Amino acid sequence: MTVSMQHLFLNLDRAGPIPLYYQIAKRLREGIRSGELAAGTRIENEQALVEQLGISRPTIRRAFQELVDEGLLVRQRGIGTQVVGGPPPREINISSLSDDLQLGEHDLSTSVLLHEQIVPEPVVLDKLDLPPETTVLHSRRLRFSHGVPFAVFEDFLHPDFLSITREQLAEHDLYKLMRLRGTIPKVTRQSVTARPATKEETALFQMAKPKLPVLSVIRTVFDQSGRSVDVGWNAYHPDIYSLNMTLVEK
Repeated sequence: MTVSMQHLFLNLDRAGPIPLYYQIAKRLREGIRSGELAAGTRIENEQALVEQLGISRPTIRRAFQELVDEGLLVRQRGIGTQVVGGPPPREINISSLSDDLQLGEHDLSTSVLLHEQIVPEPVVLDKLDLPPETTVLHSRRLRFSHGVPFAVFEDFLHPDFLSITREQLAEHDLYKLMRLRGTIPKVTRQSVTARPATKEETALFQMAKPKLPVLSVIRTVFDQSGRSVDVGWNAYHPDIYSLNMTLVEK
C-alpha cells in the first residue's frame, strides 16, 4: 500500500538554518519509529513529493538516502521505496577504542589537533537536542598505535563536558572521562562507510597518494538517561584498522 505523507511535512522551516533534507528525513524517521509508517508501507515516489511540497528532487532524494543508509527504507526496482522499519536502537556495552586496542596490547597515544568551545551548526545541535546558540566542546584528535597514525576522531560534546581539557583528552579516553563525570555511554547509533580521504587525512595518515579510501564512522552516543551526549565523525586508515562484526539471526 502506498500512503500519502504530505501531512508529515506541514510547517517545514524553509527559511531557517536547518537543511530541508534533514527536516524531511527527521520527520520520516519519527513516523517510522512511532509506527505511523509501518514496515512494508510504500512511500510516494520522489516526483510526487516534489509536486506536493514544492521542494527540489535532489533534496527529496538526499532525505530518502539518509534513511536508506540507516536501514529504515529500502529501494527496489519495479516496487519503489518501502519502509523496512528496522529495530529500535539496541542497548549495548560501549567499550572505548582504547580499551579494545589495549586488549590487543597496542601502544596507544593521542595528539589533540583541535580543542575549542564553539556554537556548532544547527544540525549538530539538533542531534544533541540542544537549543540554538548553545556552546559545546569541539575536539579533533589523531590516534597512534605504536607510533603509527591510524585514526582521526572529531567530537561535539554536550555542554556538561565543557570542562574537559586538552591535556585530559591527550592522556585519557573520551568515554572514560565521561564515566568519571557520572555519564555512562549506553547506546550508540552509527553508520559505517568508505570514502576518499580528505587532504588533511592524507597528510595525517602519511598516505602515498591523495584520496585513497578511509573507513568513516558517523555516530551519535546516548547516556544512561537516553540523552544524546556525543556527535562524532571518525576516520580510520584501512591498512591499519578494521571493523569486525558478528551477526546472529534471531
